[in-house]
Amino acid sequence: MTAPPLTGVVSVDGVVTPIAEGRVSVMDHGFLFGDSIYEVVRTRGGRPVAMAEHLVRLRQSAAMTYLRLPWTDAEIAARLRAAFEASRLPDAYVRLVISRGAGPMSLLPDGCERPTMVVYVLPLVLQTAAEIERGMGVVVTERLRNDRRALAPAAKTGNYLNNVLALVEAKRAGGDDAVMVNPEGFVTEATTANLFWAKGGTVFTAPLDGSVLAGVTRSLLLAQMTREGVPVREGRFDVAEFRACDEAFLTGSIRGVSAVVRIDGRAVGDGRPGPLTRRAAAMNERLIEASTRDW
Repeated sequence: MTAPPLTGVVSVDGVVTPIAEGRVSVMDHGFLFGDSIYEVVRTRGGRPVAMAEHLVRLRQSAAMTYLRLPWTDAEIAARLRAAFEASRLPDAYVRLVISRGAGPMSLLPDGCERPTMVVYVLPLVLQTAAEIERGMGVVVTERLRNDRRALAPAAKTGNYLNNVLALVEAKRAGGDDAVMVNPEGFVTEATTANLFWAKGGTVFTAPLDGSVLAGVTRSLLLAQMTREGVPVREGRFDVAEFRACDEAFLTGSIRGVSAVVRIDGRAVGDGRPGPLTRRAAAMNERLIEASTRDW
């Protein structure tokens, strides 16, 4: 996907401005320490997709990071809606970031009086048909996924350096994204996406044991696969099992379903999106329609 020039708006604690004019305090703990949580919501036809599910996960992330949210879900949704309407975009990428807020130069957050809410509204950039058909390559990096006993990947936080380094290393190795294993050696996910693969007609993915993010697309897609009779196994699988797959794909709210056609430089299957990947993409399109609601 090729991003357009930076356009759109940002809302900082309810004040909406052009992106270039957005400001937060240099003493904000989100900036100083990566002490923040976030969600990304896309729109379709000017309405948010799976908003309720994203707000549920936002509160789960807040609880896991001891961050008290002083807003109701309705108040948060109203901020997102106001920023989206101010952008005048037909459809958008909407990123909600809630940081600990401004406070003393100390790791301890007790001095932060109130969280900061930032809403970015940017043009929605989706994969083209050619990009979907071409697929992507992943590299299994030596960079481990964070241990769930440290900073659990189940919390969607702004502390992303682990993922940044993994992506840089994957790019240097010729891949489009990284796949990381956890300290026990089991496959987890990509840098910003959940990972699925198929072997012998069965779909495999890592479990929600704290080692991966509980992706909204992941959850909706797994439920739909079960309804449609697609065999699914959630479990702890090693790299050799992943590399031996017939097909693989990544999922996320913006990327949808992206076919993985190369692992560590070697073709997956015939090097094109496989039948279960295409079926998952069709399911996801229906799920987007079904989960689109008014603000």
